[in-house]
Amino acid sequence: MKKLFAFALLSLVALGTVSAQSVDLRRKITVSGTAETEITPDIIYVSISLKEYLENGNSKKRVDISTLENQLFAAVQKAGFSKEHLTISNLNSWANTTGKKKNPDFLASRQYLLKVSDLNKLDQILSGVDSKGIQSTGIQSYDYSKMEALKKELKIKALKAAKEKATYMVEALDGTLGNVLEIQDGGDSPMQPVMYRNYAMKAEAADMAGGDADLDFKKIKLSFTVNTVFEIK
Repeated sequence: MKKLFAFALLSLVALGTVSAQSVDLRRKITVSGTAETEITPDIIYVSISLKEYLENGNSKKRVDISTLENQLFAAVQKAGFSKEHLTISNLNSWANTTGKKKNPDFLASRQYLLKVSDLNKLDQILSGVDSKGIQSTGIQSYDYSKMEALKKELKIKALKAAKEKATYMVEALDGTLGNVLEIQDGGDSPMQPVMYRNYAMKAEAADMAGGDADLDFKKIKLSFTVNTVFEIK
């Protein structure tokens, strides 16, 4: 019985020793660092919808879809882009030809996807198309070609910002900052939406004002946060 009691006592002492060893008694400071910047997307996919129209409502003076399409392709090439930058985004639009045969008053429409690197080029391209035949336009998607390199740069800046913050906070209390104990990536922040106004609406307003239509495009704001834990010596 005495041996059993002694064994249990030794076990409790050993367990207490292990528990004490597992407790991190180092003084620490937890801080976060943030870095942000603004960029202009250089990969922009724009949806363009063209639609036939009747001049002065006269069915005999139809501006057909092929005319509008040829204008668009010519404008794309004139702006320095190849035809590969412009694709049909809605294959069902080809069915409009059948609809026109059944109904002579049917106005065909087609949707396209245009890849550009600068919205100023888009302005130039759309200016080469009859504005009355542009049904709608809009930003389909956008990206930045050097996004991965930029993410790395910003996260490094965020990490350095965290260290700088920890340093002045610790030194304010006459302490010394030690090594980093933990780093947590705060993840990628979603890109803020691009501000873009429908070209057809602006073109109509510009025609009334007798001027050119300017496209609105706001820079994307990127922000990254890194959470860190430093030792205090």
